[in-house]
Amino acid sequence: MPDLPDRDTRQDASAERTDAERRRRRAQFLRDLAEARELRDRVQPRRAKTARLRHAMRMRTFRW
Repeated sequence: MPDLPDRDTRQDASAERTDAERRRRRAQFLRDLAEARELRDRVQPRRAKTARLRHAMRMRTFRW
């Protein structure tokens, strides 16, 4: 039976496959999140401006 891969090789291959799948799903989620944020900013410009100003204030007061 030398043609069959050993169990460790199969586990490594499945781990790589699941890791790649997880990264693909995460990338899709982050794209959807960014799209939703852009849509919200377009629909509610005042709230977006307030959030931008709040973020700028946080960055100004943050100590590196």
